[in-house]
Amino acid sequence: MSRRLVAALAITALLWGCSAEQPEKTAADYQLLSGESIRFSDYAGKVVFINYWAEWCSPCREEIPDLNALHSDFSGQVLVLGVNFDGVIGSELQQQAEQLGIEFPLLLDDPREAFGVAASGVLPETLVIDRRGQFQQVLMGPQSLETLQRVVASMPEEMTGYE
Repeated sequence: MSRRLVAALAITALLWGCSAEQPEKTAADYQLLSGESIRFSDYAGKVVFINYWAEWCSPCREEIPDLNALHSDFSGQVLVLGVNFDGVIGSELQQQAEQLGIEFPLLLDDPREAFGVAASGVLPETLVIDRRGQFQQVLMGPQSLETLQRVVASMPEEMTGYE
């Protein structure tokens, strides 16, 4: 083959590859202990709290009633999700959740990486995602219903740009 033909084929392949329709990126589905799956983008307009807990963590146990109250009493404004710090899944996770009285949904996969947040190694830890789906802050240590409500109140109402 001549050099011109090889060059022409290479350029054609490059141009075709660049112009080919690329698949649209979609938000990941996250599996819940209940068997359902969620997408964070489905919760546009809500403040999302992702709480990291462990069965052996005494401060985690202390804040669970307040997280339950936030989840049930303010469900129109917030979504509370839990992630087991130890990576427990299945029936063992269900048993721990029942023993601790956790009433909010539990994620089977940690979404931390999707929000670009490194693990602190401290428990309890709660990630705050604003109404637009943007990571805002990490709450360290046990939270009260009052502190969680203040966080919700501090979030702007607009929700454009949810990714």
